[in-house]
Amino acid sequence: MKNFVITIFGSICLLLSGQGITGDLEAGKKKAAEVCAGCHGPDGNSPTPIFPKIAGQYKTYLEKSLVEYKTGKRNDPIMSGMAAALTTEDIENLAIYFASQSGLKTTK
Repeated sequence: MKNFVITIFGSICLLLSGQGITGDLEAGKKKAAEVCAGCHGPDGNSPTPIFPKIAGQYKTYLEKSLVEYKTGKRNDPIMSGMAAALTTEDIENLAIYFASQSGLKTTK
């Protein structure tokens, strides 16, 4: 029982500390309007099927993707160019903004 309690407590602490919620939602919204809205829509729900919907994606996924475009690990002419100008703070702000948005459900 003691090990069970320690494991649960440790897991909760790990989850809470691992969240690493950093970023400014309003700054992300502003940057999204300047940089991302043309393709992904103002809230990340792209109006056209050729651009992915990024609203509601995990913050860590969005950050990782943007860093990979910026560093060249991922290669896309448009996204690489857009990400090249982003600072680490911009990436965090964009990620927290788009992660906080509701994704639209699509039907086939």
